[in-house]
Amino acid sequence: MNAKNLNILLWVAVTFWLVMMLNSLTAPDQIEPRNLSYSQFLQELSDGSVKEVTIQDETIKGVRTDGSRFETYNPGDPGLVGDLLNNSVTIRAEPPEKPSVLMQIVAAWLPFIVLAGIWIWFMRRNAGGGGAGGIFNFGKSRARQHAEGEVKVTLRDVAGVEEAKEEVAELVDFLKSPQKFSNLGGRIPRGVLMVGPPGTGKTLLARAIAGEAKVPFFSISGSDFVEMFVGVGASRVRDLFEQAKKSAPCIIFIDEIDAVGRKRGAGLGGGHDEREQTLNQLLVEMDGFQGNEGIIVIAATNRADVLDPALLRPGRFDRQVVVGLPDLAGRAAILEVHMRKVPIANDVEARTIARGTPGFSGADLANLVNEAALFAARAGHTDVNMEMFEKAKDKIMMGAERRSIVMSESEKKLTAYHEAGHAIVGRLVPEHDPVHKVSIIPRGRALGVTLFLPERDRYSMSKRQLESQISSLFGGRLAEEMIFGPEHVTTGASNDIERATDIARNMVTRFGLSDGMGPLAYAEDEGEVFLGRSVTQQRQVSPETAQTIDQEIRAIIDRNYQRSKRLLDENMDKLHTMAEALLKYETITKEQIDDIMAGRRMRESGDDTGSSTPTTGGGAGTTEGGATPKQPPLPASGL
Repeated sequence: MNAKNLNILLWVAVTFWLVMMLNSLTAPDQIEPRNLSYSQFLQELSDGSVKEVTIQDETIKGVRTDGSRFETYNPGDPGLVGDLLNNSVTIRAEPPEKPSVLMQIVAAWLPFIVLAGIWIWFMRRNAGGGGAGGIFNFGKSRARQHAEGEVKVTLRDVAGVEEAKEEVAELVDFLKSPQKFSNLGGRIPRGVLMVGPPGTGKTLLARAIAGEAKVPFFSISGSDFVEMFVGVGASRVRDLFEQAKKSAPCIIFIDEIDAVGRKRGAGLGGGHDEREQTLNQLLVEMDGFQGNEGIIVIAATNRADVLDPALLRPGRFDRQVVVGLPDLAGRAAILEVHMRKVPIANDVEARTIARGTPGFSGADLANLVNEAALFAARAGHTDVNMEMFEKAKDKIMMGAERRSIVMSESEKKLTAYHEAGHAIVGRLVPEHDPVHKVSIIPRGRALGVTLFLPERDRYSMSKRQLESQISSLFGGRLAEEMIFGPEHVTTGASNDIERATDIARNMVTRFGLSDGMGPLAYAEDEGEVFLGRSVTQQRQVSPETAQTIDQEIRAIIDRNYQRSKRLLDENMDKLHTMAEALLKYETITKEQIDDIMAGRRMRESGDDTGSSTPTTGGGAGTTEGGATPKQPPLPASGL
């Protein structure tokens, strides 16, 4: 029987006892009186059958001449006493009954007892229910404990992060056979910090370590330590490590440790707040005066830059394992893992899909397989084919289609020229990602999307590539201006302008790619999120330098704006042809764009020679209003 059911039974027993006590205090007489109506009582009184009566409050009790008892209600009849005297009835009057001392105590304290019980129940529920979350157990750890062998995930279930798997494989050897290392003077690592973007498999990797080593596994979130009550977080840290010591060797996994491990002294007064107390206790437990042998702390975060330096030093987190985005081979391996749970058609190749999804994390790829399965189910298929994966990829990269939007002919024409301008400039500028698909079907918050797919995984960008990105971003706005006139330019290019400005500003202030400013960093530190330090932050550039920076940014924008205008002016016939194709087909593929740019007759949509299955990397389109779907660095554009 669990604690919750035991509490319910206890309250039922107390209630039953109180009812029994009240009944015993108000027990009836041994001889049951006969209840009469008042009219019957008056009739018996007039017949001379009543010998004596006792009047008390609103009750009249009496004895008849034959010795039987009766009881009736006293309505307060003013002539009753006279009638009783006229019939020679003995009259007794008694004062009202007073409750016993016990009854008075119960009546006085029962409301307070009930309120106290309700408050205790509410606090227990608010603190997490019975057991470790009760009112007197605020300081108990909320970690979820998985017993030895309970975690079934192993390293075979983790794909796409081979380097990270090699780093953590040693932990399994430490936990399985610690003597092999201690005999040579080695000691078990105290902590491993996993750093990487969201969705790359940090939590899965920690579970796989516990599953391989077959040791107890404690999992908790960083936010579970901190409460509104001072000292609770530190107490929970102590309790967590006390539980872990009893189960050593074991693993403690703290997810999102940046919630409790941020740099100390960040407040305006350098205040010693609850979060800092919790962090101090965690530092002591990991490598303080008393060591915790046999306990490995694994933590995960995507904000390692905000963690306290004392937490990152050797002896606490001895290793930092980078769990990055998977490469081509990693994406193919991850897709194969997730495809095991889905009936796959013969035409599906994981490596082909992986080439079209650079920048996707493991969670993104799992979502891709799930979306493809949903598309296949809606279509009534018994398996998932390549067409379903293409639809799922387009939905994730460009957003869901919104065919319910009814666009006027003028809006569709303007959108077609806008997207054609992006595609043509992106096709002609040097070292730009190839155009994969152009669509004027509204997706997400965008009225149209131009999708660029990089040919391979990209880890850095050159100055020429960045300037080509700026030129292609201005292609849409310039196409509107050149075809419809300056007075008809729309707000659809707002996100394009914002992104082009960001690229140019980073080139000048961060990347050192401006000839006028040289290889110096002029950008303000925008990564600091603490109020105290952001208030006291000093400006790094003088007003004169700031003005020069603005001039350099304007020069980059103007140079690429003019280049984009020149390319569209030289290829005006291709701009008209592509816009007409978009108005006819709504979506055109890379092969059809190649036909238009080469001056050939464009193949019809759906031809085998014009298949849109990508053989290169992937990107995404931006949306009207500034939202950007999943994308590698600075890929595509949309209206």
